[in-house]
Amino acid sequence: MDLDSFEALLAPAGQELLAEVAARAGIESDLGLGTRLRRIYVPELVAAAVTQNHLRGRARGKFGADAARMYFTHDALEQSTRLPVATHRAERLASTGATSVVDLGCGIGGDLIALARAGLAVRGVDKDPVRAAIAAANLRALHLPGGVVCGDAQEIAIGRDEVAFVDPARRDARGRTFSTADLQPPWDWVRQLLAGPAVAKVMPGLAHDAVPAGVEAEWVSHGGDLVEACLWGTPFATTQRRATVLPGGTGLVADGEPVAVAATGAYLYEPDDAVIRAGLVAELAATIGGWLPDPHIAYVSSDRAEATPLARGFRVVDELPFREKPLKAALQARRVGTLTIKKRGVDIVPEQVVKRMKLKGPNTALVVMTRVQGAGKAYLVERL
Repeated sequence: MDLDSFEALLAPAGQELLAEVAARAGIESDLGLGTRLRRIYVPELVAAAVTQNHLRGRARGKFGADAARMYFTHDALEQSTRLPVATHRAERLASTGATSVVDLGCGIGGDLIALARAGLAVRGVDKDPVRAAIAAANLRALHLPGGVVCGDAQEIAIGRDEVAFVDPARRDARGRTFSTADLQPPWDWVRQLLAGPAVAKVMPGLAHDAVPAGVEAEWVSHGGDLVEACLWGTPFATTQRRATVLPGGTGLVADGEPVAVAATGAYLYEPDDAVIRAGLVAELAATIGGWLPDPHIAYVSSDRAEATPLARGFRVVDELPFREKPLKAALQARRVGTLTIKKRGVDIVPEQVVKRMKLKGPNTALVVMTRVQGAGKAYLVERL
C-alpha cells in the first residue's frame, strides 16, 4: 500500500467502504463482494479495504479488540509487538518516573499505543512515510494523544526529558537476522543510547556477552512463546538479567547463589524459555526448593509439587531404560500405544524414535529423555 492509497482509505468514501467490507465479509464470497464493490469504488481502493479487513482479523491475536479500529501492512503487523508485551514494558517504564518517550522507528505504532495508555507523552518517528502515517492514524483511531513524524531515527534530536525507545529491524535482504551486526539502526548506535535513558527491544536469542555493561537484559515470554529481549539502559537497570513470564508477569532475577546438583527426585520441572535464555535455571530451582539433576541441562527437580508459571511440572512415575530396545519393551509391558517423547541434552529425534518403536496398545505415555550428571536417563512422567 502506498501513501495515496492509505490517505484514500482514511477519506469518508474509504471509511464507508471499510465498514461495508467488514459487514459483508463472510456473508458474500470474496469474489462476489469484490466484483460488486468495484462497480462503485475504484479497484485500488477496494483492494486496500479488503486487505485492511483481512489484516484486522489477523491482528486480533496481537491487539485484541483494538485491531478492528487499527490499520496495518503485512510486514509491519508481523514485526509488531504483542499488545500485552508492549503494555508490560510501558507500565514498567512509567513506574520509573519517566514522563515522555520518543519511539525511534515506531512502525505502525503498536508500542506508541501501549506507552500512551501507560500515561507517557509519546512521539513517534519512522522513515517509511506509510508506516508513519499509519502510526498517527492508529493513535487517532484509539483516541490517544501523541505525534508521529517521518524521518531518520538517527537524525532526530532527543529531548532532555525524553526516554528513547528503539526496536531495531531484525530483517535484511536474506530474511530474519540473528546477529547484532545486521540490525538497523546499527547496534553501535543502540549501545550508545543504552548508556543513557533508553530502552531497546531486541531478538530473544541475544547472547549474554552482547549486553552492554551496566544494562539490564530482560527476556520476556508470552503464552509460552519467547518473544523478545528487552534492554533497559543504565538509569533503569536494577539487575543484570531478568526473566518475565506473561500474561501473569511473574519475574525472576539473577542472584548468583549456588544450587545443589543431585539425582532426579519425585518431580521434574521444565523451565519457561525466558528463564532458560536468561540463564536463571538455578534461580528457579531455589524458588521451588529444588535442585539441578545436571548442571548443564535445563531441568529442575524437587521432592514436592509446586505450581509456578515459570516452569511446566511433571510427576516422575518411574525411571525407564534409556536405550531404545529395552525402553520399547518396558512401554509394551505397560500396553502403551500412544507415546510422546520430550528430550533435552540428548541426540535423538523423538518422532523417529516413536515411529521405530511401532507401539500398540490402549494407553498413552509421556517420556522425558535427558542426561543426568552425564548419563542418559528416561523417565515416565505425568503433567502436573
